Amino acid sequence: MKIRSFTYLALTFIIINSCSKGSGGSTPTPPAVANPIASISDVSNERTGANLKYQFSITLDKVSTSAISISYTTADGSAMANTDYKPTSGTLTIPANANSGSIEVEVVGDSTRKANQTFSVQLSNPTNCTLANIKGTGTILNENLLYFPVDNTGYSTPNTYPGKTLVWSDEFDGTTINPATWTFEAGGGGWGNAELETYTAKTSNAFQSKGNLIIEARKESSGIYTSARMITKNKKVFTYGRIDVRAKIPTAKGMWPAIWMLGNNIDQVGWPACGEMDIMELVGTEPNRVHGTLHWGATPTLHSSKEAGYSLATGTFDQQFHVYSMVWIKDQVQIYIDDILYNTITTSNTAGSTYPFNSDFFFIFNVAVGGTWPGPPDATTVFPQRMVVDYVRVFQ
Repeated sequence: MKIRSFTYLALTFIIINSCSKGSGGSTPTPPAVANPIASISDVSNERTGANLKYQFSITLDKVSTSAISISYTTADGSAMANTDYKPTSGTLTIPANANSGSIEVEVVGDSTRKANQTFSVQLSNPTNCTLANIKGTGTILNENLLYFPVDNTGYSTPNTYPGKTLVWSDEFDGTTINPATWTFEAGGGGWGNAELETYTAKTSNAFQSKGNLIIEARKESSGIYTSARMITKNKKVFTYGRIDVRAKIPTAKGMWPAIWMLGNNIDQVGWPACGEMDIMELVGTEPNRVHGTLHWGATPTLHSSKEAGYSLATGTFDQQFHVYSMVWIKDQVQIYIDDILYNTITTSNTAGSTYPFNSDFFFIFNVAVGGTWPGPPDATTVFPQRMVVDYVRVFQ
């Protein structure tokens, strides 16, 4: 019995002693702890007239017991250092047991509507961490700003005519579109012409700047087209007079800008019985040609029209301002461009149908996208596209 007990104790000691040692008799090394992973955010902000600070966040997937350092520097994209933002560089330190830090970049103030711009903050030389991404993008949102300078070259007309009085005008000199004059029509659905845009009342699609009205057609990030359609129905209506509209118009494929008038009785008699007077239309497939057209007829199936076009000898209609005019008297309408007459209609043209052009009419300014006449935009169409109106004047 004593020998057996000694043997049992010896074996137990050997087993315990063996379990307390690693391979080769050394103590095992604990598994390595992975460094935190650092990520930098993107930043996107609306630009303002004052300088604005963009905060780029650096976040860790876990805290570290050691301080972390990361080098950074800014880099140009479409935004330029010292013009659009103030360049900076340095080293960011995230203290031990913290999980985030930030890098600040100052964006220079501006109020000019133009394409959005980007710059970046680039990371390097991480200590006690690894980088999930090495670049954060700063996006400067300029597309909704309300200052839009325009080259004023082109044709002009006087603000007085012998024997006539200026009875109404909109020179678009204020900071906002006058709601006592203009109503925005909104929505999509093709507008009877298979158009592709949705009209809105947003300042992204229509605004005033530097004495001009700007109607802007856009292709949104969602893929839809937006634009604006403004009318003076039941607000500013006229029978007869000389009408001058000075405008610069878009000419890209798929664009359909128009300056036109409808009979104010359209809700009672419908179209085309109310009459339609197209002072200017352009289709993007003909960038150097505009059209002036009169429409009439008791019903859509009895619709008739008289159209004429005018082509520039050189250049296109987006390059400078032209004046689109209509001289409208009893029983006659004449359509001009830059004081050149190119279409006339009288009661003799509507024989057999009611002549609708001796009644009140209201204005419509719009920029359509696509439709049965211009067709859709294509890869050559660069958005946004803008119609700029300097003034509309009515003399009687």
